[in-house]
Amino acid sequence: MKILVTGYTGQLGYDVVHEGLKRGFDMVGVGSKDLNITDEQSVFQFINEVNPDAVIHCAAYTAVDKAEDDREICRNVNVKGTRYLAIAAKMINAKFMFISTDYVFDGLGELPFSEKDLPNPVGYYGTTKYEGEKVVQSILTDWFIVRISWVFGINGNNFVKTMLRLAETRNEINVVGDQVGSPTNTFDLSRLLLDMIQTDKYGIYHATNEGFCSWSEFAREIFRLAEKNVRVNSITTEEYPTRAVRPKNSRMSKKKLIDNGFKQLPNWQNSLDRYIKQLLHEVKS
Repeated sequence: MKILVTGYTGQLGYDVVHEGLKRGFDMVGVGSKDLNITDEQSVFQFINEVNPDAVIHCAAYTAVDKAEDDREICRNVNVKGTRYLAIAAKMINAKFMFISTDYVFDGLGELPFSEKDLPNPVGYYGTTKYEGEKVVQSILTDWFIVRISWVFGINGNNFVKTMLRLAETRNEINVVGDQVGSPTNTFDLSRLLLDMIQTDKYGIYHATNEGFCSWSEFAREIFRLAEKNVRVNSITTEEYPTRAVRPKNSRMSKKKLIDNGFKQLPNWQNSLDRYIKQLLHEVKS
């Protein structure tokens, strides 16, 4: 199976490519320097030349705060780029998987959002990702839309690496405690996505590690596992103002995964433990 992965230089795209190679797939990973997905003709030409059996579209404009001001760039990447890739995939009859986000929801309430709940994004980033979802559904008959949240991987920057970096110079830190979601290891996620793309079980999925926590609880667990003596003070969203509104409730139900027989990802603590051990091992070596 030949699989084209966009966003190869990001956390998820990197892990998807490397997991695919381990499985013996013909993997083609591209970053923005290899392919400008906002250039229609470049996309069509590239997809025709590569002629993949499937496209896993991980590339996205994900700078949530900057998106509120850089609206044209954000829309071009998340909506136009997705449109061009979906059309190109349709032209060669390739399977298509679009990676979406918990930010398509408004974050109200405390119940996990289901795959059938109507999105209602509160920020511009989430708005463009929801538009990307609708574009995929309007162009293709069969598609995978996979919403993910709070990802951390070996490649690129993330909350875990930020906390460990701060631990080098600080013994106390304030972290938001009223936003709740599921930290998700891109290594675990990449394995699920490749399992999925080999099937015809199309539709909208939520895919995260199991369990929920707040950002402050996440930080405490990071410091505990890394054996860093840092005090975490839990603060409110209002005490840490950001340019973009963050959903307070990022809990997502994984019922569709379970109903379709896909293996659930490990709990987030287990996954974080493996991840930190891998990070610390790389530092030592």
